[in-house]
Amino acid sequence: MSDSCTKIPPSLATAIVHYATSNTTPQQTLEEISVTARVLQKKSPCNFLVFGLGHDSPMWSALNHGGRTVFLEEDGSWIRTVRGRFPALETYHMTYRTKVSQAEGLLASALKSTDCAGWNSKCPLALTELPAVFYEVEWDLIMVDAPTGYQPDAPGRMGAMYTAGMAARGRSAGVTDVFVHDVDRVVEDKFSAAFLCEGYLREQVGRLRHFTIPSHRTTPAVAFCP
Repeated sequence: MSDSCTKIPPSLATAIVHYATSNTTPQQTLEEISVTARVLQKKSPCNFLVFGLGHDSPMWSALNHGGRTVFLEEDGSWIRTVRGRFPALETYHMTYRTKVSQAEGLLASALKSTDCAGWNSKCPLALTELPAVFYEVEWDLIMVDAPTGYQPDAPGRMGAMYTAGMAARGRSAGVTDVFVHDVDRVVEDKFSAAFLCEGYLREQVGRLRHFTIPSHRTTPAVAFCP
């Protein structure tokens, strides 16, 4: 048997060593992680976009072995720290211009605005400083587990959830699985329901919601939410 058949993939080997030598508890529970892992088992290798860079990032990359897993992170110093330990992870710095304290007003404005029903940079929730890779790839899975949203002056995940939903609707064909963590918080609860849509909700386990959003390009007359 050749070495190529028996050797453990580098991403998996790195993840095994990391978790075997770490006592850091992941942000998500085993039950929550298992929801995304089951979808990855069916879809990988695929294109997987993750808002957030955390202790679970090597795991997501390993579970999508052979695919492309991209992490978008707000904290530049944390990116440098993680890159030092896991240089193979594909990470990009993100800048957010919103604050959690603005969430209620942003939601009310977006729900009234026709600009937010389509892919329009005029929508106040649209992320305008995404890396080029975001537009170059059609994403099969999107995880929203960042940016920070636990205090009024934190950027919040309003734009990330809106952008995830629009990316799913804008793909050429097929379905995008979108996962949102921390839905016990008001912002994640309300914005995921509004822009990922309760009609697309497939399951909720703990603080994680799983949505399956079809392309709207193939059926342009379809309603924003079913």
